[in-house]
Amino acid sequence: MTAFSLESAAERRRAVLDHLWKDHAWLRLGFSNAHWISDELVRTNQPWPFQLKTWRDRGIRTVINLRGGFDTSFRALEVDACARYGLELVDFVVASRDVPAAETVLAARRLFDTVRYPALMHCKSGADRAGVMGVFYKHFRQGLPIREAIEQLSPKYLHAKAGLTGVLDYIFERYLAEGEPAGLSFEDWVRTPAYDPVAIKADFRAGWWGTVLTERLLRRE
Repeated sequence: MTAFSLESAAERRRAVLDHLWKDHAWLRLGFSNAHWISDELVRTNQPWPFQLKTWRDRGIRTVINLRGGFDTSFRALEVDACARYGLELVDFVVASRDVPAAETVLAARRLFDTVRYPALMHCKSGADRAGVMGVFYKHFRQGLPIREAIEQLSPKYLHAKAGLTGVLDYIFERYLAEGEPAGLSFEDWVRTPAYDPVAIKADFRAGWWGTVLTERLLRRE
């Protein structure tokens, strides 16, 4: 249940101001970090309501929220905008500094098989969570090998591999080092005991300068 109501002009103004400053949305007024992964899916940072209308007008039918944040101002504004503009809102929460559970990886495959396209997929910055989900989309939906799909986790999308968010890259590096040589598909590897999210995260080492970049300077979510 969101802590923000939009029932009055004053409440809506409070939500917009909270979104603007606490969610750093002023940075996204003119920058969407938008990249079409295919002709049916675009990845972006957190869209403003007016940007959702623009995307609707460009043919987008579904918005996939990767952030969660169900008690936030961005959530209240997004739910309201999707309802007003006839967009389906789908929540699929992933983390930027954790290894997803096997169930989450397999659920991502089901998501991309069943969602109504064209769709927009977003996290906060459009860099890390949108990146790992972009890898899953390219691999599961389009059939690209992991070593090609991993390009979705790239600096050109503002992803920082050297920081704590580099654990997302490490997932696929482990597969390429262990699962692929054993003849396992990525999906099959995820189903094995070798895919242990806790152990994989414990093995990962982030660079100190990358951690300063993502945690102190960029303040990534």
